[in-house]
Amino acid sequence: MPPPFDPRPLVLEGRHVRLEPLAARHAAAIHAAARDPGIWEWMLIPPFGSEADAAAWIEAALAEQAAGREVAWATVRRSDGRLVGSTRYLDIRRGSRGLEIGHTWLAPEAQRTAVNTEAKYLQLRHAFEALGAERVQLKTDERNARSRAAIARLGATFEGILRKYQTRFDGFVRNTAMYSITAAEWPGVRVRLEGMLAAG
Repeated sequence: MPPPFDPRPLVLEGRHVRLEPLAARHAAAIHAAARDPGIWEWMLIPPFGSEADAAAWIEAALAEQAAGREVAWATVRRSDGRLVGSTRYLDIRRGSRGLEIGHTWLAPEAQRTAVNTEAKYLQLRHAFEALGAERVQLKTDERNARSRAAIARLGATFEGILRKYQTRFDGFVRNTAMYSITAAEWPGVRVRLEGMLAAG
């Protein structure tokens, strides 16, 4: 029998990044890391206007985590110990052994670096190898070409467009591009990601 599929908060650490369970103490660093307007162009939620907004966002994430629906992390760059973003497991489907990696954002200085690649690698490895996931999905705004290219570069399979699927804070109802990786595909994706990380 496979182990119970029950994602919980824990530290995931690699050479470039440490994913540590999101906590109220991260509010000031989250606010500081999220100040660039470009981070929010494709997000469903509005930018943080203050540290209090960041604290409320963390509180909401922890409520979802307490309910068993999400697991939230602060993304910390190991080279300088700086918090540079956040990511989560969400849409946790215990009976089907599936989840989504999402609510991911990074400060511009950490985008297109090993930080993002390794964070995804750590989340995927934990999902498939420790939790026994059958499916991990990722999704993004249909119009977000850079995000879609980054997801495809991980080795995820494009599954299609979910039309008028999610409403943004400004009222726009976006089409969402859906991608996934299955347990059968994970060994090949792992080799791909490890090669990318080894190449720098």
